[in-house]
Amino acid sequence: MKFAIKSVAACAMMTVAAGVFAQNGQTVKIAFIDPLSGPFANVGQNQLKSWQFAADKLGGAKSAAGVKFEVVGFDNKGSPQESLNSLKAAIDQGFRYVTQGNGSGAALAISGAVAKHNERNPGKEVVFLNYAAVDPALTNEKCDYWHFRLDADTSMKMEALTSFMKDQPKVSKVYLINQNYSHGQQVAKYFKDAIARKRPDVKIVGEDLHPIGQVKDFSPYVAKIKQSGANAIVTGNWGADLTLLVKALNDSGLKLPMYTYYAQVTGTPTALAAGGDGEVYVIAYGSANQPGEIGALSNEYKKKFNDDYYTYATYNGINLLSGAIAKAKSIDPVKVAAALEGLTVKSFAGEVQMRKTDHQLQQSMYVTKWQKVDKKYPYSVENTGYTFAPIKQMDPYIASTPTSCQMKRPG
Repeated sequence: MKFAIKSVAACAMMTVAAGVFAQNGQTVKIAFIDPLSGPFANVGQNQLKSWQFAADKLGGAKSAAGVKFEVVGFDNKGSPQESLNSLKAAIDQGFRYVTQGNGSGAALAISGAVAKHNERNPGKEVVFLNYAAVDPALTNEKCDYWHFRLDADTSMKMEALTSFMKDQPKVSKVYLINQNYSHGQQVAKYFKDAIARKRPDVKIVGEDLHPIGQVKDFSPYVAKIKQSGANAIVTGNWGADLTLLVKALNDSGLKLPMYTYYAQVTGTPTALAAGGDGEVYVIAYGSANQPGEIGALSNEYKKKFNDDYYTYATYNGINLLSGAIAKAKSIDPVKVAAALEGLTVKSFAGEVQMRKTDHQLQQSMYVTKWQKVDKKYPYSVENTGYTFAPIKQMDPYIASTPTSCQMKRPG
């Protein structure tokens, strides 16, 4: 009788253990859908490498779930329509997890298509990890259960950025220059709203929305900035559109403080260095000069690729996915999506939480400033001899914004 009881207990323990480790050794395939050709190809290629790097460093034995990750690139050429074609190709090839970040138009197209696919194809559901598309609509009026954002949205970054700018007394006349699509339009809107609340004395002396990825010469825009009398520039531009803006500023000799979202992104640091010292700020959720794991990973990435690791959402994305798979005891997207809701994991900058109400990651924010490398901040961005030094950290609640999301959950 005792032997029977012990056998039953042992079997029960083995069953529990098997459930906990059922996913061990499996490979989770992630389809990366972003521009790998065209004007933003250098950014997309860097970020594909970043996902693959994070998957390699944080998967397998280092994964909380004991799973491996494989990230495969699909070129959407920066187009929402091509994004849908890439999504279909990925699903046809058996991918159940997709990630995208360059362009909120593409993100909105993917989110809507994933929702329709999942509704029509029970048992073949797909999870969408958005690592950089920051239109607030994605976690507000157009939120979807299968969409999870790893980056801070435009409104969150602007809350943090203007909380810093309000304490800069020399900022009094601002020029806004942004790409003419949802993100650029939102940067302008949220800056106006936030600065009016925090520094009503600040005047907006000029504003431009230009075609995304089409302007080859920004000198006419720089002439307007100079003529406006602005003493600061605010821009959400990224990729070639920011690199060419910086080049035009250098050529004109106009040196103004710039408050940016993406000055650390591929190509722009080299353009900044060509202009020498300048007062340039970035609002972001991490920095290569942070102590600990992210700094070490940035140095390792540099040695491996002779490139910069700046998309730290890849780090959080793999860790969150690992944590959710471990919690769900499965790689099934339906179970993993449920486990992601409200999940808190340790990040390189304290804990981060995937807010259940809208699937928007809550995380610390940093302001970094362009400067020459020194003993305290030795990381040389794009091997320029310059770096982005962290000058202010803000806890998650400072950047956190409310949501209007009315999440419709399956079943």
